[in-house]
Amino acid sequence: MPEETIQAFQDHGVVAETLTQDVDEARRLLDDLEKAGVDYDDVVQTREEEGVQKFADSFEELLDGIKAKRGELAPA
Repeated sequence: MPEETIQAFQDHGVVAETLTQDVDEARRLLDDLEKAGVDYDDVVQTREEEGVQKFADSFEELLDGIKAKRGELAPA
């Protein structure tokens, strides 16, 4: 977790059980999105796929950097 996030939470965050709060309002919001033509499941799937791809790209970049550094330190 980024240091800034930790500091922000320490400054004004609140620990509370919120998972079961406003469930009816959340259901109404999902219904409103559906009525407006927003496919929530499609949005979630797209965001998940994009997030996984970004992570995979970053990880590949990290591995490439390690390989390059290894090549500099111990040439084959």
